[in-house]
Amino acid sequence: MSEKFLDKAYDLETPEATLEHYNQWAASYDAEIAENGYATPGRIAEALAKFRPDMSVPVLDFGCGTGLSGLALRLQGFDTVDGMEPSDEMLTQARSKGVYRTLTQIDVMDSKPIPQGAYRQITGCGVLGTGAAPPAVFDMILHALPRGGLFAFSYNDHALEDRAYTGKLNEWLDCSAARLLFREHGDHLPGINLKSTVYVIEKA
Repeated sequence: MSEKFLDKAYDLETPEATLEHYNQWAASYDAEIAENGYATPGRIAEALAKFRPDMSVPVLDFGCGTGLSGLALRLQGFDTVDGMEPSDEMLTQARSKGVYRTLTQIDVMDSKPIPQGAYRQITGCGVLGTGAAPPAVFDMILHALPRGGLFAFSYNDHALEDRAYTGKLNEWLDCSAARLLFREHGDHLPGINLKSTVYVIEKA
């Protein structure tokens, strides 16, 4: 029986521990996630398409993992998807799917891995949250977007319970630096009864 990693994913406390965990999980990630009905990639792709009908505009899939989120974007009709991800083992899996124009390995200590204004739409599927990227990454992504740029992302139930994450979103919304276009709570990993809220926000 293959080792399971999902139940450990929400207890990781350092960037180094997170990177090591996902490197070890990469080969079996898709299978274990599929067993639990991973729904969020498709939900994010569908939500983004509602507000960016021009499918030729490139999308950055930030924290792309094994590429399930990029695959969902391509299936939704987006023509050009680039991926960024710190785990080299996850990138190997993403590369095998053949859905990305470019794939870039990023350093978790790099505070500005996204070129300023390079993308008008960025997705973060399951990236921001407990055991994953810290709240500061939210700021980094929004600062990289130009005015009118869209960020489509998810907070799972664990992130929704952490005021550091919901507070970061509200910081941008409350001062009108961004506006909320879409919010919907729904399935994330039904197999473990975990849900997520999918958001689309526009940078003002």
